[in-house]
Amino acid sequence: MRCTTRLGCLIVVFIATVSADRAGAQQPAAFVPITRGVERELSGARARATTAFVGQYFRLPGNRGFDASIDTVARLLATAGFVEEARARPADRFTFRIESRPMRTPAWEPLAASVTLEGSTAPLQELRTNGNMLAINSWPTPPGGVSAEVVDAGDGSDAALDRIDVRGKIVFARSSPSRLYTSAVTRRGAAGVLVAQELPAYLRPEVNRTAIQFGSISLDTVARGWAIFLSRASQQTLRDALVRGRVRARVTVGARFDVRPERTLVAEIRGRTAPDQRMVYSAHVQEPGANDNATGVGLLAEMARVAARLVRAGTANPQRTMTFLWGDEIRSTRRFLAEDTARRDKVFWGMSLDMVGEATALTGGTFLIEKMPDPSAVWVRGDDQHTDWGGRPIPITQVRGHWLNDFVRQRCLVRAARTGWVVRANPFEGGSDHTPFLDAGIPAVLLWHFTDQYYHTDLDRIDKVSATTLANVGNCALTAGLLMVEGTPAVAEGVLRELQGAGERELATQLRMSRDTISVHGADRAHEQVVLEAWGDFYVEAIARIPDMVVGPSGISLTVRRAQDAMKRRTDFVVKALP
Repeated sequence: MRCTTRLGCLIVVFIATVSADRAGAQQPAAFVPITRGVERELSGARARATTAFVGQYFRLPGNRGFDASIDTVARLLATAGFVEEARARPADRFTFRIESRPMRTPAWEPLAASVTLEGSTAPLQELRTNGNMLAINSWPTPPGGVSAEVVDAGDGSDAALDRIDVRGKIVFARSSPSRLYTSAVTRRGAAGVLVAQELPAYLRPEVNRTAIQFGSISLDTVARGWAIFLSRASQQTLRDALVRGRVRARVTVGARFDVRPERTLVAEIRGRTAPDQRMVYSAHVQEPGANDNATGVGLLAEMARVAARLVRAGTANPQRTMTFLWGDEIRSTRRFLAEDTARRDKVFWGMSLDMVGEATALTGGTFLIEKMPDPSAVWVRGDDQHTDWGGRPIPITQVRGHWLNDFVRQRCLVRAARTGWVVRANPFEGGSDHTPFLDAGIPAVLLWHFTDQYYHTDLDRIDKVSATTLANVGNCALTAGLLMVEGTPAVAEGVLRELQGAGERELATQLRMSRDTISVHGADRAHEQVVLEAWGDFYVEAIARIPDMVVGPSGISLTVRRAQDAMKRRTDFVVKALP
């Protein structure tokens, strides 16, 4: 870029200066003891071992796999020195409890399933190798299974079903499982349905031909039928057989319904001086995958162990409480906030761990920090793009300035500078345990991976989980959390210095994109000014929130005001730099 005026030269210098590498190994001195302590103690291998145990189960609230996962983490906590809350003494700082609540519907668990075409010696599909083939809420068949004719109902519409007699037969169709089951089994008396599952393109169904995503049908206590998902490979085999003539199949289903409670595990490291104020981690237990989300369960257990060890050693001394939640996705987190409004009002920050251990060379996923809403969720451009999971722009009125996005990203980038770990971010999309925090007005981020070609499929197994990735994510997440609850002015001052640098870099990046958008694409200057000013306002407000980190008087009010003034001047500068 060539400059021909004094202002133009200043712009070049500004962009070149603050657009240097977004992070490095440098960090404030106050952060170093905790960063090194976590790095020394946290074991990705240990987290992966817990992941392997949890990942062997098809986990739904109340079923035996879900409860075994909860119980295993509880035992790990006890081994790490956490005391069951009912037996804890007033002086015990590390406690846990298991909350139980009645469920409205029975807990469901798959036990066995197979589909065998008559005349074939091997099953077309079986649960042993396709763990997601049985739709949730399917009922077991009689001993020995059901043998019936298979009829192709096309798209499974009412018109297609009306053209054939399906009573007592097995219906094969492309349709949503619940709609097909209701139309074919409940209304027309079919024995059960085979669902031709169509996977989204990002799951690479042309390559992963045996993959099946888990799904469900509505609970039916009258017809008590079943639905089975067929992989692309199984669909082709069945269609080839139907072309040759009439097909009969034998279907066996083993499933278990139990009246059991839904359980949530809550562990806490009590804050020294402000125990009613807290930071909350959340990892959901349900879903059958290894990465989704046995990794979150296993890593959060390891983080709790390490946090307790560092607090005992005096490396960390949280002034606020650190809370760890394991339970049903979104529901457990939302309930933790909703059931006690006084508790909710003292939750300062949240962090969700979901799909945090990917062997990215196998899955194709990238580690991501899903940010709480910032201007990148309003104007999506540059590096921070929406994922294949899906997101849409939000109104600027939903954006509130906060330091959490940049603080967590910087903790990850410090780790990345040493290990070569790839760290990226995406604008807010929702859909995991960070959402209830944000709905309650609590700053929160999600740590995850996407796009994962095995997402929600039965190919998401332990071989796709990396101990190295778990160590990377765990170091970032726990270091951030321990620093956040430390509650000291020194930590807050360090966050302020980092945030000033992050704000300057972001303004430089946005200025570069705005100049290109105007010069190359003829965009409206007034619109680009709105974008730049929104980013400036975001960081001015974020700086104002930094004293929240300190328990007691912060002593940094003047420094904060000066930083805000500097950010306002920087914003004015970049706006004037627009062509």
